[in-house]
Amino acid sequence: MTYPTSRDWIFSVKTFAASMLALYIGLKLELPRPYWAMATVYIVSNPFVGATRSKALYRALGTMIGASAAVLFVPPFVESPYLFSAVVALWTGTLLFLAINDRTARSYVFMLAGYTMPLIALPSVMDPAGIFDLAVSRTEEIVLGIVCASVVGGAILPSRLAPTLIERTDAWFRDAAFYAKETLSGRMGGKTISACRQRLAITVNGLEFLLSQLAYDHTRPDVLARAQALRGRMQLLLPIMSAIGDPLAVLLGGKNPPPPGLEPLLADIIKWFDEPLSTRIDESAPADADPQADALRSRIASLQPDPDGLRTWEGALLSSTLWRLKQLVDVWQDCRALRVIITNEQGRWQPRYRHWRLGGTQQYFDRGMLLFSAGSAVLAIFISSSLWIASGWNDGASAVVLAAVACCFFAALDEPAPQVFAFFTYTCLAVVLAGLYLFVVLPTVHDFPMLVIMFAVPFILIGTLIPRPQFNLATMLTAVNTATFISIQGTYDANFLTFMNSNLAGPAGLLFAFVWTRVTRPFGAELAAARLVRSAWRDVVLSASTRPVADHKNLTARMIDRLMQIIPRLAASDDQRHPAIDSFRDLRIAFNALDLRRLRRRLHDADLASVDRVLEGVRAYFQQCVERGVRQPVPASLETSIDLALDRITRRGGAVQSEAEAQVHAAAAQPGQPRPVPVRQIRDALHALVGMRLSLFPETLTPGLPPEPEPAA
Repeated sequence: MTYPTSRDWIFSVKTFAASMLALYIGLKLELPRPYWAMATVYIVSNPFVGATRSKALYRALGTMIGASAAVLFVPPFVESPYLFSAVVALWTGTLLFLAINDRTARSYVFMLAGYTMPLIALPSVMDPAGIFDLAVSRTEEIVLGIVCASVVGGAILPSRLAPTLIERTDAWFRDAAFYAKETLSGRMGGKTISACRQRLAITVNGLEFLLSQLAYDHTRPDVLARAQALRGRMQLLLPIMSAIGDPLAVLLGGKNPPPPGLEPLLADIIKWFDEPLSTRIDESAPADADPQADALRSRIASLQPDPDGLRTWEGALLSSTLWRLKQLVDVWQDCRALRVIITNEQGRWQPRYRHWRLGGTQQYFDRGMLLFSAGSAVLAIFISSSLWIASGWNDGASAVVLAAVACCFFAALDEPAPQVFAFFTYTCLAVVLAGLYLFVVLPTVHDFPMLVIMFAVPFILIGTLIPRPQFNLATMLTAVNTATFISIQGTYDANFLTFMNSNLAGPAGLLFAFVWTRVTRPFGAELAAARLVRSAWRDVVLSASTRPVADHKNLTARMIDRLMQIIPRLAASDDQRHPAIDSFRDLRIAFNALDLRRLRRRLHDADLASVDRVLEGVRAYFQQCVERGVRQPVPASLETSIDLALDRITRRGGAVQSEAEAQVHAAAAQPGQPRPVPVRQIRDALHALVGMRLSLFPETLTPGLPPEPEPAA
């Protein structure tokens, strides 16, 4: 067991001090429910100042919006309880849908506005005339807790988010170095590699939310921009690694010996990946300067086959592999340089890896699943509210409120039921702790200092576990619910029957929410992953079709973002045809199709016809996968089409240099002649076709050599 660190103890003591300050001020101001200020401190507090500030700001805004909605909707609908239940459910569901469509800290505004409205509105149905006073007092109590948490957290030994960002990226760098070593050694399968791939994707996904809080950490805009750029480069590394894996498996594991110089190059790249990360900037050189990377790029260029070598499959395969190795070196150098700049908060950066598809910002959301999740929450709130109305239970509003909170908290999860049950479990624990305090401890307390002493030991011990992800939910719920259920007031007034009647409603509502989510959302991550994969197929269809693409950069960003969502949902496996590896191949097919579409304008007519057949075959195949809902066997005709296109392009690669020279002379003599096709364009088309061939047919990675070109007439 790992004991709490000094940072955990400092956070816990600070949070407890802020909660006691909020409770003291609330009692002095004679607020109706001062314990809400205490509970709010535990809700918004975070070990890092930036996270606390962002959560505090968004909670204040969400509370004000939800309270305003309660004031707006209670008077006209209170006489129609079932209609009122529908209004509450629709309000919460709509705001929940907006919240789960935003993966930044800003989503907290919508989440809070969604469930604050029933939190204030439902208990007021027995006294609708007092809804305005209730909304104002609840807002005051929550804002008081927010202010105390922010002031104490920022004034006393504040912790910044930036060091945590570096810590998380350092873990990613270690995993990336291991993944590179395995991939560049020709190993793609295995549970260890698959688990590493999952960790890489999870780290990248987690940084998205962290970076949205970094702006509240007094981080300079240029450093924040560099952090965003680092995450973007981290996203690119996995697809590039995957693109290298298949050709290396052929070059290193085939019957023929590897090309001369390739294995030493790979060994040196692995060694470079394993080098310790730099932490200092050399003032005499740019932050992105790396002589080793420059040397590796020079060696990659020296191994490139000449135009005649491109006439063979081995030459085309080697050229494609070296091209992607250069991309890998560029991206890794960018990652290392950006980390140094973020660590030192200074330095200039010029990106090494550039591509015409980079620069998009679009994210992928499975709107159907998100709408279903929000709709499930709407029905849960409406049905639980209807049951409360039919039962006539005066204190049953708490059941509906906690059911709404649970449905909102975990709506974005693929499997919310286990977390809802954990919510139920720790709420029951909080009821027990609150009962012990209320009927055993508090009768002996006669002043506020004694109250602080009685609260100190359990709340500080619980607080040390809040910063740990594995304990965060349990400890935060225990602290918040215990503070709420004790219901500290200015004078001691406890009745056991009243306590049980009011505080058993919450667990009853959570038990209903658990049963409801278990029944309505039993699908798990498998369904979510399958839907993501089918959506990826639709984007492959778009990429290979003749339909116009509105924005190639945003299409690329959306496809990569979706891939980062697929990988964590798939269990680690040693199968080389695992869905995660196939999803990487689908992404590469889409990218290669986009490259071929872009190059069509620069190809000769004969080459263009063969490329178009490939694109049409890819489009038709993935359209069939979409229509049938499962991956289909790739038709042999598509393999033939790709091999014929490779034949045309490899012939062109072998003859292009002399052809280009002849066309240059002809163009000088006759300005009306068509422009020659550059060698780079031929190589790009060749690389796209090789990548598509390997991605679609990884089991048959050695196609027949293209026939020798016929002698010129």
